[in-house]
Amino acid sequence: MLEIQQITKRYQRKAALDDVSLSLRTGEIFGLLGPNGAGKTTLIRVINRIIEPDQGTVRFKGDLLKQKHLIHIGYLPEERGLYKNMTVEAHAFFFGALRGMTKTDIKQALDYWLNRFEIQSWRKKRIDELSKGMAQKVQFICAVLHEPELLILDEPFSGFDPVNVELIKQELVEMKAKGKTILISTHNMRSVEEICDRVALIHQSKKIMEGRVSELQESARVGEYAVKFRGTMIGFVNALWTGFELIDKEILGDDRFIARVKMRGDNQFEDLLKVLIGAVKIEAAWEVLPSMQELFINAVSVKEDIGK
Repeated sequence: MLEIQQITKRYQRKAALDDVSLSLRTGEIFGLLGPNGAGKTTLIRVINRIIEPDQGTVRFKGDLLKQKHLIHIGYLPEERGLYKNMTVEAHAFFFGALRGMTKTDIKQALDYWLNRFEIQSWRKKRIDELSKGMAQKVQFICAVLHEPELLILDEPFSGFDPVNVELIKQELVEMKAKGKTILISTHNMRSVEEICDRVALIHQSKKIMEGRVSELQESARVGEYAVKFRGTMIGFVNALWTGFELIDKEILGDDRFIARVKMRGDNQFEDLLKVLIGAVKIEAAWEVLPSMQELFINAVSVKEDIGK
């Protein structure tokens, strides 16, 4: 769907993007991660032809990206761009017209989304009458009104309460099921784990990590497991003996715990279960894979250490 090849963008002597390449496949949700100032928004502006790169190319469905392709792209910028004195309906007609929609198509699409979100009463409200979260929802509707093939969302979850975050995530998953391609730039690592197929991490203008979420987590596994059990903590620790190390524990009740354990030597998960059976009553056990938050922090820390 989208191929970004060796994009470089400099402002005077400072590189905002340094030889960044990515590819987005049709029908996937791709997470673009990175700390503030890493270059994420600059890359998104290049894709939307708001700014031109100094070097490199962007291809949309195999063709060099041009102005005519933008009618197939939806964009939710980090800096929200709604006009306070305009109504929700006026915004829909304005943004829809920019994407080449007819008035009839705009009205049908707006009706659909207002009914979808159960906000029909907002149609004639001005933006300055809406809360920040309500205005955010209107901006999302304007970004998807024309049913874009590629949807680009810059920090889409900021300003939303947890209920609306889940609502938007559900909509994105349904769009993906319909074959839409979605690029999300976000700091919300939990959302990345839940809905993104692949991610890339940009740090100090360079791409330093890319891959499927599950593969990145697997590659960083450190042999930690969690065990939820009934019994005593003393009995649990005594059963571990020398083959396993207790990392952390959480008390759930008088005789219920979750313990995190790290393997020593060549011990495997099966060995852990064998030593615990009979000592405690195991309710659940699972491998603890690093979260995207941990992967993010570790990757950035390693990069900074190498640069010293």
